[in-house]
Order: sequence, then structure tokens, then C-alpha cells
Amino acid sequence: MLVLNMLLALAWAAVTGELSVQSLGAGFVVGYFVLWLVTRSLGESRYFAKAWRILLFALHFSWELLVAALRVAVDVVTPRHLIKPAILAIPVETSSAAETTTLANAITLTPGTLAIDISEDGKTMYVHAMYAKDVDSARRAIQQGLGKRVHEVFA
Repeated sequence: MLVLNMLLALAWAAVTGELSVQSLGAGFVVGYFVLWLVTRSLGESRYFAKAWRILLFALHFSWELLVAALRVAVDVVTPRHLIKPAILAIPVETSSAAETTTLANAITLTPGTLAIDISEDGKTMYVHAMYAKDVDSARRAIQQGLGKRVHEVFA
């Protein structure tokens, strides 16, 4: 379905006579809705639910990125540092190596956290957190935030 959606976006750009990011984006959105209408009559497809999950993950990750960047920036410019570093052992419930890698990358890309290692059995990820006043709440925040959204994308 994704390839078909991309082809519809290219067709849209060809019909409008404009090959730009905006035109391709508009064609992708129009193609998405056309495919949704067509497949509704033919049967359900996982593509549409997964596309929404990916969008929700991107929005959640962007929010987490913004909040973390602001927290680190404020801490850098203020005289009192609020850093309470900790190494967190976070149980992960991933179903594949790609899911684990995506979660580790999302954690590492967020300022103030760094995925350090994963246990041999793949069930525990070790994360360095700069702001972990309460270790349990920091662990829960990662599990219920990025961990949950990544799991929804790969489910």
C-alpha cells in the first residue's frame, strides 16, 4: 500500500505539473484518502492504522524532544544545576530487534537520556538519564511514553 500511495503522489505531481515537496505531500495525502475509500469497499488493510500510529509516534517524539531540549537548555543557562543523573534498568517488551533499536534510538536522540546497553536476553535496556530525581518515575515515564508508542508502531 505504501508503494501504491507513493505512486499516487507522483501521479498527482505529474497531473498538477509541479514536482515539489509540497506537491508530493499533497499528492500523498490525497492518495492516502483515495486508497482508504477504495480499500474500505474491498476490505480492511493494516496500512491505515499503522500510518496513524506512526504519525502519533512522530508527534509524541517531537513533543518529548522539545520538552527535553528546553529542560537541558534551562539547566545550562541557570546558575543552579538540577541534574540528578542515574542509570535506569528499564524492562523492555519489544517483539523484534528493529523495535528495540527504534526505542534505543528515540531514547538516545532525546536530550538528557542515552541508551547505554541492552541485556543479553534483550529484556532490559540500560539508560543514562540526566534528570532522574525519582528512578521509578523516570523509568515509568520512558516505558509509558516512548516505549508504549514504539510498541504501538510495531504491533
